Amino acid sequence: MSEHGIDRRAFLRGGAAAGVAALALTACRPRSDQGTTRTKSNGPLVVRDIGGTYGAANRKAVYDPFTRETGIQIKVVNILHERMIAQIKEGRPRFDVMDINMTHLALFKQEGLSEELDYDRLKNARNAGIAESLLTSHGVGKNYWASVLAYRADAFGRKKPESWADFWSTGQFPGRRALQGSVDWPELEFALLADGVPLDRLYPLDVDRAFAALDDIKDSLPTFWESGAVPGELLNRKEVVASSVWNGRVQSLVKDGPLAYSWNGARRQSNGYGIPEGAANPEAAYRLIDFALRPDVQARFARIHPSGPVVPAAYAHLSETAAAHLASSPGHLRSGFDLDVEWWVENGDALTERWQAWART
Repeated sequence: MSEHGIDRRAFLRGGAAAGVAALALTACRPRSDQGTTRTKSNGPLVVRDIGGTYGAANRKAVYDPFTRETGIQIKVVNILHERMIAQIKEGRPRFDVMDINMTHLALFKQEGLSEELDYDRLKNARNAGIAESLLTSHGVGKNYWASVLAYRADAFGRKKPESWADFWSTGQFPGRRALQGSVDWPELEFALLADGVPLDRLYPLDVDRAFAALDDIKDSLPTFWESGAVPGELLNRKEVVASSVWNGRVQSLVKDGPLAYSWNGARRQSNGYGIPEGAANPEAAYRLIDFALRPDVQARFARIHPSGPVVPAAYAHLSETAAAHLASSPGHLRSGFDLDVEWWVENGDALTERWQAWART
């Protein structure tokens, strides 16, 4: 569904290694090939995304309609961050647009690996109601996903755990639970919500309070999941009665078994678009990004893939049934919160280390 988790120090190590490789490659080039000015490419627009069902949805909802409308062909590459960094450091990225998590876009910006966006060239982002946190200098939000609370509907009789406070209430809702492991930032926000912190006062996180709340349920947390498929497997095998889970995963599981989920306290994140430093075809890149932010295109993508539009007007093109499963529907915006990317980029590595040490003890 999306990319998750990135250790800033690992990112920097990858960037440093890529820089050394780039210097070596540059040193090996003939002198006439050094310092040349890149010209606009006449080839296809190259987009980097993660492939899978997400990439297939992009192809059907965004890329092919864009090509039909503009005549610009799209080539997709599914390369990892290390290779992306290496190509940019070398000065020759083999992609013009990157579709990645907004956290990754923030890290690319910090390391000077992406171009500052010219919002004058993104008319569909202007006054479109896109959250300010998604209109960053080097990346613009594309679609929302969320981590939600899932549970076995047959585990508690007529009662339903509808909040993180309920998840933490092992007396009222007995049984083993699961939370996310190191695949993404630790789910400290859920601990704080369970302890009574309001949605709009989560950040900056009270870290000590969050770990104290985690201590309260540690005996009921036998495992931490590291991939999106695991929570559903744990729930279906009755190894846990409740777990955090990515919303795109849980919706298919609900159809196949006695599972349910709650949007209360959902932690939203967004994929976004950025342009790598040195992109060969920036003009076409801007045209694609602007196209993808049109309300009708946003809605078309959401009908194919369970990712919420960042443009509110897209919901005029979606049925109530479709909107009910999306992280950015008006009701879900009120009942959940946006992960503070800047706060986590600044503090995430130290807190991940602390969380890992806590989880091991």
